[in-house]
Amino acid sequence: MSDKKKTTIVLFSGDYDKAMAAYIIANGAAAYDHEVTIFHTFWGLNALRKDEPYNVKKGFLEKMFANMMPRGADRMSISKMNFAGMGPKMIKHVIKKHNAMTLPQLIGLAQEQEIHLVACTMTMDLLGLQQGELLENIEYAGVAAYLGEAENGNVNLFI
Repeated sequence: MSDKKKTTIVLFSGDYDKAMAAYIIANGAAAYDHEVTIFHTFWGLNALRKDEPYNVKKGFLEKMFANMMPRGADRMSISKMNFAGMGPKMIKHVIKKHNAMTLPQLIGLAQEQEIHLVACTMTMDLLGLQQGELLENIEYAGVAAYLGEAENGNVNLFI
């Protein structure tokens, strides 16, 4: 058993700002030598979607979900003041102005810090998402795996 402290985060939200908060906390915890796991479920899986289309065979409902959900972290909307898409543009402008990291950059940093990015396989099945549609070098697991990580966690968050 590792002596490292553990931080686990369930990322349920598909909102850009909430996902950013999850990744800022995760990267900060990793910098403090925590073993970190982000379990992406339901709309939080959008943070792990590739930007470019991935050609896979899908049924009607799966195609509908795929077309309604944002493709990639940079296309997620914000939780408040979305203003028909202007809100994300404004927040990204503020991020750039202050030389802060964007959500895609925070995800990249998380991968560099070996944070466990886990996609919920049950939710993937429900939404018709396939592994090829998600980023490389992530993990796939169900809720039991998350509970195993969270059981000995020092910090457990639901975002």
